[in-house]
Amino acid sequence: MKQRILTGDRPTGPLHIGHYVGSLRNRVRLQHEYETYILIADVQALTDNFEHPQKVRDNVLEVALDYLAVGLEPEHATFVIQSMIPEIAELTVFYLNLVTVSHLNQNPTVKSEIQQKGYGSAIPAGFFVYPVSQAADITAFGAHLVPVGDDQLPMIEQTAEIVRRFNRLYAPVLVEPKALLSEVSRLPGLDGKAKMSKSLGNAIFLSDPADVVAQKVRGMYTDPNHLRVEDPGQVEGNPVFAYLDAFDPDKERVQGLKDHYRRGGLGDVKVKRHLLEVLEATLGPIRERRAEFARNMDFVEHTVQQGTARGREVAAATMAAVRAAMRLDYFAQPVLPPAVRDEG
Repeated sequence: MKQRILTGDRPTGPLHIGHYVGSLRNRVRLQHEYETYILIADVQALTDNFEHPQKVRDNVLEVALDYLAVGLEPEHATFVIQSMIPEIAELTVFYLNLVTVSHLNQNPTVKSEIQQKGYGSAIPAGFFVYPVSQAADITAFGAHLVPVGDDQLPMIEQTAEIVRRFNRLYAPVLVEPKALLSEVSRLPGLDGKAKMSKSLGNAIFLSDPADVVAQKVRGMYTDPNHLRVEDPGQVEGNPVFAYLDAFDPDKERVQGLKDHYRRGGLGDVKVKRHLLEVLEATLGPIRERRAEFARNMDFVEHTVQQGTARGREVAAATMAAVRAAMRLDYFAQPVLPPAVRDEG
């Protein structure tokens, strides 16, 4: 049997090229090698968007469109809406007993995001415990591998710890997942900040029209000290070259551009023009496929609905094993409501 992969995204807006190089490109490659489940994580999105549920709802199918556009195939990759899998919420409640508050406080990913969002001491409890919910996501589907960037490794480690403790306390019914690191874990933002982000407004989206991509590339941050073409330039920390590393398949050509830029004589305009050509080679076909699928939203919705139903079956089987291990399987058959029993 194929090993199983789980990955996913929060539907808080369109996906960007950071998602593409960090995860989506890898998912397309892996979907034929592994049984692939992709979670549209609307519950997790609500941990910091609870006041804007319509925003989350509106982006569920938009994210599914991005999946189809990059080449994920419903025959090989199952798209699942997180909130439609109640077993995940049930697992989260059980797992919260296996994790301490101090341990959650030490999670570097959570600490970093709390600081980024400026919560201070007013941290929503749902946001604080989302690593536990993420553990429920992963284990509900019995995932062996979880493709992540290195910034998400603490989440996988937290999940593995929960699995080990559960299996030791109750019965060995849960799969302990491993992280599958992508070659490019993250892209810097257009403004040179450490991470490309929807919320920071420093991203190129997969759905951006060609003229918008061109405008964003022209406005990208580069070496602020590279004032004249003949001046030596700094490659390290320059997002233009980070994007070339991620997207240009001709590594020898990229190295030549870096060497030229470092010694001087290569202007930012010329490098950005080359980057735009490289990006369009990837984004052009994605944009065309996205437009084609967008003309048939009934198909997109059906794909997500069918995938969610398949995901529910897998999660229900996991939940049955968990309940048996925890001695919570009180009845061999589900208890029917009184009206249904009376009709029988």
